[in-house]
Amino acid sequence: MSAVEPLCHILGINSAIFTKEENLFLEAELFTRICEQLREFFRKQHKEYFRLMKFTFNKENIMLEIYFIRLIINDILSSKEYTLAGISHYTDTPEDVIEEFFTERNTNPSALFLRRLIELHRTIRRTLYIAIMRKITSEYPPEDE
Repeated sequence: MSAVEPLCHILGINSAIFTKEENLFLEAELFTRICEQLREFFRKQHKEYFRLMKFTFNKENIMLEIYFIRLIINDILSSKEYTLAGISHYTDTPEDVIEEFFTERNTNPSALFLRRLIELHRTIRRTLYIAIMRKITSEYPPEDE
């Protein structure tokens, strides 16, 4: 099963009707949009901090970009469903690398790691991802024929 299939299922899309290339484009678009929506989710969570620090919107974006991986890992850990070792196992990434992301010694994950981390996050925060998918689809109204 491709990574896009569970998302397509949530959206009510039959990914089997698309070519391999179209599915790759669909996956890239959904991945990009999910990351954007997750940043907005984390922006809302840290709204008070940003206000107290008097960050501009641009500074908020920079901070959210830098801490994006840590915020996702922290959200997974806060669920108490996974430990760093569990995240390591699920993402097939050495635990010390996960710790580097968590402690911000490494802020540039591979695309594969980020994809697997978001897949794991999606299993824990299913309702959040359903809301994100609904928001994304509402931004793409059907074209007039």
